[in-house]
Amino acid sequence: MPATAPPTDRYLVPGRADHLTNRLARFLTRRGLSVAGSCELRVVGRASGEVRSTVVNLLELDGHRYLVAPRGHTQWVRNLRAAGGGQLRVGRRAEAFRAFELPEDDHKVAVIRAYLERWAWEVGRFFDGLDAASPEDALRAAGPGVPVFLVEDPA
Repeated sequence: MPATAPPTDRYLVPGRADHLTNRLARFLTRRGLSVAGSCELRVVGRASGEVRSTVVNLLELDGHRYLVAPRGHTQWVRNLRAAGGGQLRVGRRAEAFRAFELPEDDHKVAVIRAYLERWAWEVGRFFDGLDAASPEDALRAAGPGVPVFLVEDPA
């Protein structure tokens, strides 16, 4: 992230290796093989109205589920904000959900820490040197650039 960009505009463009890794994860996930908790997120595009999909890691923590955007305010984040929910899929299993973005508080810091504990090997490079052992103040400072959504059943 450039030093001049505010955290709320943080967006890390995926590199070539990211595209290849995501393509493989999507291939496996669509065939019912979740890779370390991966699932396919489907959400209606805010401008196109078409269903968009990407592979995400679904974090389960203290009986709740979360989606974390390690690359920042990506297109899927913007679409999910606009749609308010979407669908998570692994193979043929599909689940509709509602999404609620977490505010900047201690709970969000705990979710980011848990996410890093589970997937730092995969996404740690997107956190600018932070890891699960980083001080709370450092994770809190990074929070505005790392959107986090609570995933709930539709009601």
